[in-house]
Amino acid sequence: MMNMNLDEVNKYVNENIVDFHQRKVKSLEELSLKKLLKKNPYLFKAKNVITANEFITNLLEAFLSSSEEKLFGDFLEGLAIFIAQETCNGHKSTAPGVDLEFFHKNIHYVVSVKSGTNWGNSSQQNRLEQDLKNAVIRVKQAGRGVNVQPVLGICYGKTKTNYVRGYLKVVGQNFWYLISENENLYTDIIEPIGYKAQEHNKAFLLEKARVINRFTKLFIERYCDENGSINWIKLVEFNSGNYDLDKFLP
Repeated sequence: MMNMNLDEVNKYVNENIVDFHQRKVKSLEELSLKKLLKKNPYLFKAKNVITANEFITNLLEAFLSSSEEKLFGDFLEGLAIFIAQETCNGHKSTAPGVDLEFFHKNIHYVVSVKSGTNWGNSSQQNRLEQDLKNAVIRVKQAGRGVNVQPVLGICYGKTKTNYVRGYLKVVGQNFWYLISENENLYTDIIEPIGYKAQEHNKAFLLEKARVINRFTKLFIERYCDENGSINWIKLVEFNSGNYDLDKFLP
């Protein structure tokens, strides 16, 4: 592999981390109260949430947690592809379920990149297994080398390297080493990822505050009674009311 120029990594991260922050803000701008209220109302009743502001804030935090994981996963996938391009002429794969392909030491690697270890349910894992098998078949049929290694590459975590479902599962430091042969790359990238984080986060927090205030006002108008208490019956009816089973039962 070619040596990784860390200045180029820093430049890539600094330019592309902006997109992650912009997409975070955009996800808030495009969010509606109707979409937010699809979250589990029973959970928040069980947690004894009693104010509209607390309810909306809790819902929004749950939404953002899952949204940010997906958005940042996209960023890390792009970073991994960029590094592989620089070190071993890797490229983004066109195969379903496969993100990255590269050739090193007579091995053609087909790699699915995930941000963390808790990335999918059993059906999604089954799908990945089949996608990687299909990618291996495609590479072999194209005559690009008989030694093909399918890989699940996970960007952070301490799980030991092992074979799972026919592919190699490589996590954390080992994954970044696989695409760079640099044992320290996993720590080298942490500083540039924080580039102007405080500046970007300020814009995000301002938009988040606007959303909380706006949605709290709408929620009070629609789902609180005259005394100001949350009308849980009305809320659950909106969230889950769909009775039509009588049409399907004898």
